Amino acid sequence: MSSNTPPGYGPPQDPYGNIPQGAFPGWLSPTPPPGAQPVPGTRVLAAPVDRFLARLIDAAVLIVPFIVVAVITMGSFLYYLLAAVVLVAYEGGMMLTQHGQTVGKKAMRLRVVSAATGGRPTDNELWTRAGVYGGPFLVPYIGGLFSLVNCLSLLWDKPLQQCFHDKGGKTVVVKEF
Repeated sequence: MSSNTPPGYGPPQDPYGNIPQGAFPGWLSPTPPPGAQPVPGTRVLAAPVDRFLARLIDAAVLIVPFIVVAVITMGSFLYYLLAAVVLVAYEGGMMLTQHGQTVGKKAMRLRVVSAATGGRPTDNELWTRAGVYGGPFLVPYIGGLFSLVNCLSLLWDKPLQQCFHDKGGKTVVVKEF
């Protein structure tokens, strides 16, 4: 690493590929300064606002299935079970078949990648990520609170801005230019 490289940037220093605490993996470009345009073809960490907007778009896509589930179950506990199944199936299925993207992520040019390699996560990592994201909906009220903390956790996680479901799946969300 040259003396001009800011601390925490550049390739991992561990010969086994482990990323030092507080460092970015070598495959991830640093976020450009405000007003600067990133080089085409680069990937940077997705901004929290972009991730939020992607989730809003996904919520719009899922509103009809959730309404159907609510009508069928009439507000019983079965609603929470089916809602969690719908959410995990949507999240996991889209990630597996759409190259790490949901409808919302496609619209925002975001992609879920392996935190270690920057490549496609394994199927198990993607299903784990989907399960940690949607599974808490099984538990009424408390599951919703956990989901809120889960999604907000990217605001204080450094340096990769991972939510709990990202950490569970060993993934990171990037914006592609």
